[in-house]
Amino acid sequence: MEPERQRSGRTLKKGRKRSRIPSKLVGAAEAMRSRWDLEEKQQPVAKKARLSTILFAENCEITHDQLCELLKYAVLGKSSFPKPSWCQLFHQNHLNNVVVFILQGLSQLHFYKFYLEFGFLRKAFKHKFRLPPPSSDFLADIIGLQKKQIIGNLPKAMEESLPSASSKVSINLQKDPIIQKYGSKKVGLTRCLLTKEEMKTYHFPLQDFPNCENFVPTKCNGSVTDNSPLFGLDCEMCLTSKGRELTRISLVAEEGGCVMDELVKPDNKIVDYLTSFSGITKKILNPVTTKLKDVQRQLKMLLPPDAVLVGHSLDLDLRALKMIHPYVIDTSLLYVREQGRRFKLKFLAKAILGKDIQCPDRLGHDATEDARTTLELARYFLKYGPKKIAELNLEALSSHQESQEPRNTAELVQQLNTSVLECLDSVGQKLLFLTREADASALSSSQNCQTIKCLSNKEVLEQARVEIPLFPFSIVQFSFEPFSPNLTEEMKKRIKIKWTEMSTVYAGPFNKNCNLRALKRLFKSFGPVRSMTFVLETHQPHLCIQYEVLEAAQLAIESLDDILVEGSCIKVQRPVTELTLDCDTLVNELEQDSENRGTIYLSGVSETFKEHLLQQSSLFLGLEAVILPKDLKSGKQKRYCFLRFKTFSSAQRALSILTGKDWKLKGRHALTPRHLHAWLRGLPHESRLPGVRVIPPPLEQEALQMLKVDHPKIAAWHWGRKIGKLYHNLCSGTLCLILLPGTK
Repeated sequence: MEPERQRSGRTLKKGRKRSRIPSKLVGAAEAMRSRWDLEEKQQPVAKKARLSTILFAENCEITHDQLCELLKYAVLGKSSFPKPSWCQLFHQNHLNNVVVFILQGLSQLHFYKFYLEFGFLRKAFKHKFRLPPPSSDFLADIIGLQKKQIIGNLPKAMEESLPSASSKVSINLQKDPIIQKYGSKKVGLTRCLLTKEEMKTYHFPLQDFPNCENFVPTKCNGSVTDNSPLFGLDCEMCLTSKGRELTRISLVAEEGGCVMDELVKPDNKIVDYLTSFSGITKKILNPVTTKLKDVQRQLKMLLPPDAVLVGHSLDLDLRALKMIHPYVIDTSLLYVREQGRRFKLKFLAKAILGKDIQCPDRLGHDATEDARTTLELARYFLKYGPKKIAELNLEALSSHQESQEPRNTAELVQQLNTSVLECLDSVGQKLLFLTREADASALSSSQNCQTIKCLSNKEVLEQARVEIPLFPFSIVQFSFEPFSPNLTEEMKKRIKIKWTEMSTVYAGPFNKNCNLRALKRLFKSFGPVRSMTFVLETHQPHLCIQYEVLEAAQLAIESLDDILVEGSCIKVQRPVTELTLDCDTLVNELEQDSENRGTIYLSGVSETFKEHLLQQSSLFLGLEAVILPKDLKSGKQKRYCFLRFKTFSSAQRALSILTGKDWKLKGRHALTPRHLHAWLRGLPHESRLPGVRVIPPPLEQEALQMLKVDHPKIAAWHWGRKIGKLYHNLCSGTLCLILLPGTK
């Protein structure tokens, strides 16, 4: 544990001791997108429930379903529910409670706008990730609550399991989401392809997109027609020290023949084979020599220019392959469901095709069978059209399956789309939901939910202190007034400018005969430079250097300020504007942020740096992650990196070694986690001359003069402290999540 956590033995009210806080990995969010922070208070016993130090999410985003996975596993454990696919929760049987705080109306934008005010959240909560934009009922998505639908006409393959025909009623096809998207007439293949905007929305890898820098294009750039060939694709993955990596790929041609079925050896150390899903074991994978690059090369050779890939949640398969393909049909999106939810492949196979796949008596999934199934589902859709699919009333069939009473808990969690409420019900427990009266949700009307409606946030807080200890799972929702749309856009622009100015330094004065090439080389040694210009408005020349990362600017200031350079004693400082007045305070707080403790920044690394590092791993005990950023356009590795260690002392020791005479690197403790870099890239590009003052918009000036609790700036400080006090009163072994869902 880091030094500041050694005070964990300090006695708090009611004789409780503050429990230690686990390590973390980064996540990110675009402005006004859903954001959540999660943390866990460990038990003062030999075995403590804790989240993994490294959470696996390559694109810094997790879905509502993945969050629901964690919550359901926290409730039932591995004996009844599979482990979450994206993180590890150790010693779940020592977990006592789950508490979810929702700050309705606040978002990632508020978190960075009022970073200093959110003191408790940023210091205590180490795991930070983004979620997709909230739907009309955000809570229903989070806990997996499914709305029951009226049973209509159903496939013959499933009729025997349904109530008598007298209970069926006619359905309104025009309201079916499939009809609303595709119409009632048959459609061609090209109509079923995802558009580029849809691929962007559903996070498919695309050229020049963040986190796709080293992805390989399939080179399929031919003209697609309704007669273009279809190929079913399915991949199996495992968890490695770097996240999810490919272990098997299956490619099936349109006539059903398997044209590719390869086992793949991951590049990084495997921490979980995910055998229950993949069927892959250590014994199976040990003799395999095929690597990811071999599979990529083979796929590029096999696929014709107009090939259309078909899969179920195909974005995950393409990300595992680290490949970009422009023409895709995703059966989880083709068979449209209400509110953005998706049918499972196993359900569609039974309901549409009348076949059983992913049987529980089989070890893991059969990738070839799954690939062939997606292909058959796509061909069924093209052959019979949207109207036929709508008449099957899949929503009603799915709801009916969910409503069937299972014989035991294990059967319950194996049913499709099991909700957190159902998991709690299976163990005889109820969910507590605390909210304001004005903030109604489908959750409020659920039988297995104890809903307490309050008149104000203050009353919600008071009730939470009393009620939370009585329930194993609690959702506490506070509501705040969000920014207006105009003010939101203005704040996004100003935050972008602020981080740009914080990453900019002025250096000088220099002699008029100074060696400009040597100066450029010197300042580039601290990190990636976005721009470097001579300032000639002064008596003696100065340099203005804008760095890509804040760490580089801070390192330049700490290394060169008041130092003799090129015969002159120079000053190195940031521009002084209304946006950088609190820069020193902000930098100090960033360095103390729980996400940055244990992480170091290094500049001057070569392409072989990682190999050298691993060769001498005995010198770097506690090393957990090596983050090597790459250029978005060229895909080449940049000359800086971040190293993540288990403890602050391990990071400090490594920093001393790596900046010593043997390694000759420059570095310091990290200031900006990876999710911040990704979030800033998503903001609109804004620039101004450093030092030019931007007048705050009238709307914000008026808002800041309103010293009331409901204003976001005041709310961030006030309610951050209130939640902090409530957090410290939670019992040991509590998994605590904080969601900032935003409004869009």
